[in-house]
Amino acid sequence: MTPRGDAGRAQLRRTRPAADQTDVDLGGRRWDAGAPLRFLDLPFAPPPRSVVPAAPVSAAPASALRESRLFLVLLAALSLCGGSVRVVLGTRVELVLPLLLGFAAAATAVVVHRHSAWLDRRSRRPWRLLAVACGLLATGQLVSVLDPAIGQAQSVAAHVPQVLAVPLALAACLLLSSHDGRRAGPRELLDGAIVVVALALLAGLVLCQVVVGSRGAAGFLLTMGYPLAGALSCGVALVVVSRTAGSRRRPAVWVLVAMVGASVAAVAGALAPALGNTSSDLLIGVAWAGMLAAAVRAVDTDPGHLPPQPEADTGLPLFGLVVSHATAYGVAGIVVAVLGAGHTFCTFERIAIGLLVLCTSLRSLLWVLDGGRLTRRLLETEAYFRALAASAEDVTVVLDRDGTVRWVSGATLSQLGWTGQELTGRRLADLVDPADRPILARVVADVGRAAATTRPIVRLRTSEGGQRDVKLSGAARAGVPGTALRDGLVLHLRDVTERRTAQRELERMAFTDYLTGLPNRARFMAALEEARARAAAGHPSCVLLLDLDGFKAVNDGAGHDAGDQLLVQVADQLRAGAREQDLVARLGGDEFALLVPGGPDEATGLAERLVVALDRSFRASTPGQDGTGPMFVVSGSIGLAELDGSGDVPAIVRQADLALRAAKAAGKRCVRSSGEAIDDAAGRRTRLARDLPAAIEEGQLRVLYQPVVGVHDRRVLGLEALVRWEHPLLGTVPPDEFIHLAEEDGLIVPLQRWVLEVATRQAAVLMADGWDVQMGVNVSVRHLLAGCLVPDVAAALAAAQLPSGKLILELTESVLLDAAQDRLVADLETLRGMGVVLSLDDFGRGWSSLAYLARLPVQILKMDREFVAGIETDPRGRALVAGVVELGRTLGMDVVAEGVENEEQVAELRGMNCRYLQGYLFGRPMPFADLRALLDTFDAAVLDVEVSEMDAGVHLVGRDG
Repeated sequence: MTPRGDAGRAQLRRTRPAADQTDVDLGGRRWDAGAPLRFLDLPFAPPPRSVVPAAPVSAAPASALRESRLFLVLLAALSLCGGSVRVVLGTRVELVLPLLLGFAAAATAVVVHRHSAWLDRRSRRPWRLLAVACGLLATGQLVSVLDPAIGQAQSVAAHVPQVLAVPLALAACLLLSSHDGRRAGPRELLDGAIVVVALALLAGLVLCQVVVGSRGAAGFLLTMGYPLAGALSCGVALVVVSRTAGSRRRPAVWVLVAMVGASVAAVAGALAPALGNTSSDLLIGVAWAGMLAAAVRAVDTDPGHLPPQPEADTGLPLFGLVVSHATAYGVAGIVVAVLGAGHTFCTFERIAIGLLVLCTSLRSLLWVLDGGRLTRRLLETEAYFRALAASAEDVTVVLDRDGTVRWVSGATLSQLGWTGQELTGRRLADLVDPADRPILARVVADVGRAAATTRPIVRLRTSEGGQRDVKLSGAARAGVPGTALRDGLVLHLRDVTERRTAQRELERMAFTDYLTGLPNRARFMAALEEARARAAAGHPSCVLLLDLDGFKAVNDGAGHDAGDQLLVQVADQLRAGAREQDLVARLGGDEFALLVPGGPDEATGLAERLVVALDRSFRASTPGQDGTGPMFVVSGSIGLAELDGSGDVPAIVRQADLALRAAKAAGKRCVRSSGEAIDDAAGRRTRLARDLPAAIEEGQLRVLYQPVVGVHDRRVLGLEALVRWEHPLLGTVPPDEFIHLAEEDGLIVPLQRWVLEVATRQAAVLMADGWDVQMGVNVSVRHLLAGCLVPDVAAALAAAQLPSGKLILELTESVLLDAAQDRLVADLETLRGMGVVLSLDDFGRGWSSLAYLARLPVQILKMDREFVAGIETDPRGRALVAGVVELGRTLGMDVVAEGVENEEQVAELRGMNCRYLQGYLFGRPMPFADLRALLDTFDAAVLDVEVSEMDAGVHLVGRDG
């Protein structure tokens, strides 16, 4: 017979597997009491909660979990069955409860052993010891049933297996926490000691009368030994919890629960005389079932030995502190109660009280020291952070979940127009311009996602009512659990008002004509792109190109100042004559353009009114003549083209330009549409395309030469070969017409091969006559793409016996568009390896790409003539030319300025250290027969001009209005 509250209950206390690992959690972080404090995160910037990976909910496979659930149900059923039988039948079935408890312990040993097999060899050791401990408990129960001294309630044989189970359970605890190699520090040891002493004192107070009545070693073991062993197990478990790695914390917690269940069962067994057999057995059964269930859950949740994970710096060990002090204060309350009841403390109790006070005081002292150390570190870190944030260029703003500013640092007054005190407590969204609030909301929503490629800018209201452009240069979450900052946000703000203002002014200047104040070509082309998109959506628009008739006579007869006056007057007339929705722009020189929303009829009516308005006389005013200058007749010709939503913008402009040419050809002072112009142009193009093959064979083509002058060498250094077509019926055909036809009809290669042969042969003649000049020949990109340029050049040089270094191949800027083709670059490298000089012609006319320019092996950069035109009066044009000269110098290229027509331009280019010049000032294109006279009579004095100050009368857009 099993003693009612004796051996059957005492055995429960031995089942306590060891250590839990509930390290202190502060914002999802753990702290090793033995480790030094390294860093303390500020409240508004906690580390991500994912820094320390949480242990998985379960480490066992699905089959093991199903088996565990079935076992727990069976365990609950056995517990209810044993309690019910005990209540109903009383002492007549004293053997039922030990049998049920033994069967449950044996089943637990089997389950724990089976489930530990899923773990690695190192991790299964504590569970194997725990399974053996459960087996010893089951053995003790069976011995208590079979012991012949069952009725004595003090059988020693029944306690032997249970006593052996205690060290095995403690060893299992220690093995569970030994994987991470960390040693327990004084804080963990004190926490465990407080629990052990407090529980021992409690056992002495509660069981003192039972101890007095116990007989023999078995009686003392049952009444006092098992409770003390339970207290020791709880203390060891608490220490283990504090030092167990985070990945195995969950199984350690379940082991601690099992220890607590065993301790409750031990105390219940010792209190059997006071509680009565029925109550004691019920309490033992419940505690025993909880202990065994916790043991199974512990092994199921063990993930096994994991590789060490990087853990963030940890906080204070609050778990052990709270548990130990709660236990100490609870026991202290009981001590005060029994003292008030007149209890006299024995020596053991007095020693226990003293040890409890001592351990609690030492632990509180360590807590105070930790708090002081953390406070100092907090103040130090906060000071570092404030200094860092205050010295940053950006303003740092911390927002709570509602968007209210909770903390701010930096030069807030100079950057945002608010003091830090004024800004704190305000909603940031209320200060942002309503139109920009969606931008702020998008930034907030995107925090934590992939890094943004752009930093948005919002307009922020200042305390004085103005606005500033503020860039949101960074954003991060600020999660502090339990505070208003649990879903907070950190923003970095930077005032970019001045930079944005300067940028807008530069953009305005870049898109504005300096002389007339009208939009320039770039702005007009951008507007055409937008209008083309609208035309595709069903909103028609038209383009008007206007060219002044008689403008050249004004420039030549009255000078450039008079020409500028005329252009300003024409710009004013166009503004006055156009409608509010029309865009008027100056494209350059005497060419203007209008973008007219509406159909061809509206645009034609507007164009005819403008032609009438511009048909007038213009009197040029010169200094000192008081309006008595020469009179000029000026008019305008206009070409019209309708925007096609399916076409590209350059094609539309070409159509308008064809219409303008048709208007010029029709006698000027008129309007022509692109349809009419295309009809005329199509007939001319057809004629030219038909006659071009014969022109090469019949000698209608001729080569003219224009000199290139060296500023420092003060002589003609090179010649550019220019091909012309003298058509027998149409007269001189400009290269812009027939070169394009030759490229389209596949005639460009034989045409340029002929030019190469003529130019190299005549260059060799000049060299033989003693003139050391280089010969430049324009090469189409189609010739280069054909793959035969290298052999053609080699053949021409060999036939003329001209050194390769005396030949310059001038490539148009369109070669940049094909520079990505490796074969093209390879051919250019081959030509350069032969010694031929490569030049990039008309730089700036097309879509330049500096990345491709750096790849091409060119040695000369020729600026387009439009760059040079007007640099003597246009400061921005002068700055652009200077930039191209500096670019060429940086890339190691010689820069040639084309289109030099007056001495003022020479002076400006000399001041920029542009070494090579070409233009009508030094010589127009001429036949080979006239070259010797030019070379003999070249006057270098034309280069001896000084840089003069810019005309003060020139109006700069953006200055003084």
